[in-house]
Amino acid sequence: MKEISQFPLSDELIENNTQFIDSRKPKKSFDITHYVELFLDSLDLKTTSKMTYMRALRPFVAWIREMDVQHRPTREDILHYKQHLESLRLSALTISSYIVVVRRYFEWLESKQWYPNIARSVKGLKRSKGFRKDPLTIQQVISLLENFTIDTPEQKRNFAIINLLIRTGLRTIEIIRADIGDIRQESGESVLWIQGKGRDVKDEFVVLTDDAKYPIDEYLLTRPAKHRRDDDPLFASVSDRNPGSRLTTRTISRIVKECLVKNKIISNRITAHSLRHTAITLALQGGATIQEAQALGRHANVNTTMIYAHNLNRLANAPEKRIDSLLRVKKEP
Repeated sequence: MKEISQFPLSDELIENNTQFIDSRKPKKSFDITHYVELFLDSLDLKTTSKMTYMRALRPFVAWIREMDVQHRPTREDILHYKQHLESLRLSALTISSYIVVVRRYFEWLESKQWYPNIARSVKGLKRSKGFRKDPLTIQQVISLLENFTIDTPEQKRNFAIINLLIRTGLRTIEIIRADIGDIRQESGESVLWIQGKGRDVKDEFVVLTDDAKYPIDEYLLTRPAKHRRDDDPLFASVSDRNPGSRLTTRTISRIVKECLVKNKIISNRITAHSLRHTAITLALQGGATIQEAQALGRHANVNTTMIYAHNLNRLANAPEKRIDSLLRVKKEP
C-alpha cells in the first residue's frame, strides 16, 4: 500500500491554497473529515442515495473527531472504528453498509491523490443467512384481513394498502410511488405498473386480482374528484393539513404496525416488509414455481427466491421429525 509520503501535492490543491499533507511532514491543519461534502457532490447518485451515504459517514466523522485522529488516520483506526460499531450492537447489515461507504470515501480521496486508501480490504461483517424479517402465517393473514374495520375513508385506504401488500409483494417505496393512472389493462387483466427498487421508470407490473383490486376501487370512490386524476397518488393522505398528498414509507410502516398490534402480532421481526415476504411465501405454498415466485418478487437473482423455497422445504421435511418418530417406535413395547 502507498505510504502517505508517496502522494504528490495536487496542482489543483496548490492553486486553491488548500492544505495538504506534504511529502515529508503532515500539516496539523489537514482534516480528513473536511472533504465529505466534496465526496458526496462527486457521486453520480440520486439525492436519496446521497443522503444514505451521508448518514453512513456521519458516525465515522463523529468518532474520528472524538478520537482526535482526523489529521492522520491509519488503517488501524478504521479497524478500531469497526470494533466501535460492533460494540454498539448494530446489525451486521448496518455495520457492513457503514464500512462500505467509508471504503468508498477513502477510494475517492486516493483517486484525488489527497490521502491513501487506508480502508482498502477492511471488510464488513458476514450477513446471516435468510431474511431479517419473518412472514406471517396463513392464519395470521386471514385474521388480519377478516378483522379489519373498513367504515371510514382512512380505514378503506389502510385496508386497501395492507391487502395489496399481502397479495402482490410490493415494497413500501413502490406503494407510495404508484399513481392512479398506473392501474391499466393488459390482455384483459388489471395490472399496476410500478417503479421498482433502483429503477428510474415504471417498467414492471404486478397483476391485480379481483380480491386485490376491489378494495382499491372502494377506497378511490371515497376520494373527491379533484384528487382522482391519473397523476394523483394511488394512496393519499386524509389529513386536514395535506389532503390528497402522497404518503411516505414511514406512514405505510406505521399503518401496517398499528394493524399488526391490533391483531396481537407483536414482534420486531414482523413489519411492513414482512408482508412482502408473506406474499412470496404464500405463492410458493399455493403451488407457484420458483420462476413464478421470482417474477412476483421481481428478484434479480433467483437465489434470493430459492431462500424462500429452501425454508419451506426445510420445515416440511424436517429431519428432526424423523428422529422423534424413530424414538417413539423404539419406546413401544
